[in-house]
Amino acid sequence: MQRPARPTRIITICLALAAALAAIIAVACSRGSERSAPAGYADVSSQPERKSWAGTEPAPPFPPGLTWFNVQRPLSLEDLRGRIVLLDFWTAGCINCQHIVPDLKRLEAEFGDRLVVIGVHSGKYAEEHEDDTIREAIRRLGIAHPVINDADFRVWTTYGARAWPTLVLIDPAGNLVGYHEGEGVYPLFQPILASLVAEFAGRGLLRTGPLPLVPGAPPATATLGYPSAVAVSAAADRLYIADAGNHRIIEAASSGEVLRVFGTGQPGFADGAPAEAAFRDPQGLALSADGRTLYVADTRNHAVRAIDLASGETRTIAGTGRQLTRLPRGPEPAREVDLASPWGLVQVGSRLFITMAGVHQVWVLDLAAGTIDVFAGTSREGLDDGPRREMATLAQPSGITADSARLYWVDPEASAVRTVPIDGDGEVRTLVGTGLFDYGDRDGTGRQGQLQHPQGIAFADGVLYIADTYNHRIRVLDPATRQLGTAAGSDRGWSDGAAGQARFAEPAGLAWDGRLLYIADSANHLVRTFDPAAGTVSTLALSNIELLRPPAAGPLETRDLPAQTVAPGAANLRIEVAAPPGYHLNALAPSALELASSNPAVIEPGEHRLEWRTDDPSVSFPVPVILAPGSAVLTATVSAYYCREGQEALCFVARVAYRVPIEVVPGAPVAEPRLQLGLPER
Repeated sequence: MQRPARPTRIITICLALAAALAAIIAVACSRGSERSAPAGYADVSSQPERKSWAGTEPAPPFPPGLTWFNVQRPLSLEDLRGRIVLLDFWTAGCINCQHIVPDLKRLEAEFGDRLVVIGVHSGKYAEEHEDDTIREAIRRLGIAHPVINDADFRVWTTYGARAWPTLVLIDPAGNLVGYHEGEGVYPLFQPILASLVAEFAGRGLLRTGPLPLVPGAPPATATLGYPSAVAVSAAADRLYIADAGNHRIIEAASSGEVLRVFGTGQPGFADGAPAEAAFRDPQGLALSADGRTLYVADTRNHAVRAIDLASGETRTIAGTGRQLTRLPRGPEPAREVDLASPWGLVQVGSRLFITMAGVHQVWVLDLAAGTIDVFAGTSREGLDDGPRREMATLAQPSGITADSARLYWVDPEASAVRTVPIDGDGEVRTLVGTGLFDYGDRDGTGRQGQLQHPQGIAFADGVLYIADTYNHRIRVLDPATRQLGTAAGSDRGWSDGAAGQARFAEPAGLAWDGRLLYIADSANHLVRTFDPAAGTVSTLALSNIELLRPPAAGPLETRDLPAQTVAPGAANLRIEVAAPPGYHLNALAPSALELASSNPAVIEPGEHRLEWRTDDPSVSFPVPVILAPGSAVLTATVSAYYCREGQEALCFVARVAYRVPIEVVPGAPVAEPRLQLGLPER
């Protein structure tokens, strides 16, 4: 395909705030160096007084034959004429792409349907080319705008993108305005969008009104939501789970019995008692040596939290809740320093080591002094070994662990395992990995072994277990010989049993209790265990899950049922709630249904709330109603727990509002309305 004309202006990061960020962190992940930078672009920062942001060159059309998400049908630029379009070129695993999602949501909220953001997912990794992987990423990040699977980089090439994230702006006339690579999106684009709105509204060329958008209906929420990390104490018989998708921390017994929940279940940033504390997408956990404190990498809050396990109180011990704008200049008070997506944690003595994924570094928090500093990494993304602070470059470090002498961590963006001595000024070394764009699925020694975007690691009896996330496997590495092997896993999916046949879906955090390896099987919404001695994988069955019921403000799917016509009079409303084929309802927690009428003068249920506990496939209720001539919409809101047959641990909770229009007409042949409520399959 011939490369089209490119925009005539570059929207750069050189405005005041963005320039400050660019001075200290890498704000975009490079696609590679095979293409030279485009020429002939004017830098908008040198034209601050420009009166018009309208473009002059038509934006190229979207290629046909691509998968679109969150829309009824693929969109064209003609569909979008009269609106501002912002293309976001991203890839699921890139931390910089994740950082700008709040900025995009803020712009969407501010400009409404005058702005259409379209995510163009041009995946870095093979696994990120799959529709299922992108669909999961959309759900994890809460993206409601249209997304294209650009697996073959057709849109990327058409628009000349070179880095993740890249933002391309198209004006309401369909002309290219410019592009920007990296973070700092809201402060840069907000005034430009406001100018475009004013200009095109003044010319009568701005359209409003709905587009054919269909945000993916929220799935039945699993008991857990994208669990990201686990921590375990065999001595105390305690397991801790970072329930990232539900923004909370769960304490359970090793049997799976849920004991306590820390956090409201809604994203937020608050200290306090278990029911008052708030987290935002926590990704890392570490238990103190005495078992009294649980440390939490509160990733999207850019903070490190500490939970006192005796009192249940959460307090913030590092970070301000704001994303980093400058690196610490030596040890500084930890509560006064901004962080950048802390991901993994490990405690060694009085020091807590933190993988700071957002700036490609490892930091160290002195728990006694309350100070924080950089420990390793220059903050440039890369895979360079050498002196830990002066030369070593890291690539989005995530899971971290330690033995008596060394730290070990995974760099997902280089598909690498790295190490450095805990004490002294030793050098960072690479145990597995060869480059930012080298990855695979291969056992071997040293440079022969390959991983694909690993996110978790745990030291156990002299070896390292690795959550090879995009290969859906658990790998094992001898740090002395650098021999990499496969411990468990085959392909994406869910199944227990023999290690080589077991299946995982994007495993993340790992924890070792001296006998079992606990695995946060993120995209399966489960905790799994691997027994190296027996060579088997099992799923941890959670019980007492009533403590895990979703908050009332959680995801709610709405389903419209066919209208019904019934005769007036006293009758029964017949209600059946049924699990999908191959599933059954779950008696371990109470399910409920709430009835509401839009016009109680026409239809008024005699009961407004029903509850049940059963393991049957379905449950039925007769509810007395009084029916009078007229029309009304009856809404039945169901919160139901249910499980797959034969996979008791794979349980879900659905929150669905079923709406049925009811006409009450004298002489109608049907005397009783019926609600047949089928729960969503997952």
